[in-house]
Amino acid sequence: MIYYKTNEEIEKIRESCLLVCKTLALVGSMLKPGVTGEDIDKEAEAFIRDSGAVPGFKGYRGFPATLCISPNSCIVHGVPSKTPFKEGDIVSVDCGTYMNEFYGDAAYTFAIGDVSEEVMKLLNITNASLYRGIENARVGNRLGDISFAIQDFTQRVHKYSVVRELVGHGLGKNLHEEPEVPNFGKRGRGIKLSPGLVIAVEPMINLGRKEVRTLDDGWSVLTRDNQMSAHYEHTIAITENGPDILSNHSFVEEAIDKNPNLKSIESAEAILG
Repeated sequence: MIYYKTNEEIEKIRESCLLVCKTLALVGSMLKPGVTGEDIDKEAEAFIRDSGAVPGFKGYRGFPATLCISPNSCIVHGVPSKTPFKEGDIVSVDCGTYMNEFYGDAAYTFAIGDVSEEVMKLLNITNASLYRGIENARVGNRLGDISFAIQDFTQRVHKYSVVRELVGHGLGKNLHEEPEVPNFGKRGRGIKLSPGLVIAVEPMINLGRKEVRTLDDGWSVLTRDNQMSAHYEHTIAITENGPDILSNHSFVEEAIDKNPNLKSIESAEAILG
């Protein structure tokens, strides 16, 4: 059953999402060679709690940490570890918060130091595909229009692979609500998009093949061929005036610009035109 949100509820979700993005900005200020996922996770949890919220992921279905930290071939749900990051790593960081009875959710993939041109292109295209999908999140369209837009741009145009086992989702008083939001599909299929629908759109795109595997920790999902994977996520609301992006990556990008250890991606506007 899909739970449509009031304007007041959407604003509460926005507040949670903005805290998520400020937490991701903190991550962006800390990331450098030698830092560990555990270091970052500890600081992120303290920041969220000091802001009057609680981590949305910690304890969810038994997940042990505040952040999902997924480096290189890890697609999503990586458990923060003691392994130091190194030059040339890419790191997907997914964060959730819970405050005022509503969740926020967003993710960003960071590039540490001298990341190859091939991998930077994967990041650029994956991020741009997020906005290509959001462009189609309009009243009267169908869910499949979002899914098709992401798949068409990443797979047909740029020859990457779209992960099938992991999808976006509705968001609100629960972290995962109906409907599921796949990153692949056909135009004109799925539910009709109506005002008040709040969804997390999150393309997960692989440089190599689409097949995945899960580590023995029961959480970390990796590409089966060990090729790199990228992941970007926004929470959005469907409105009569078009898609309203409730999360805000500009906080994250400002932190990246100030951190000499990180490499910036191109803007989606520059890629999509």
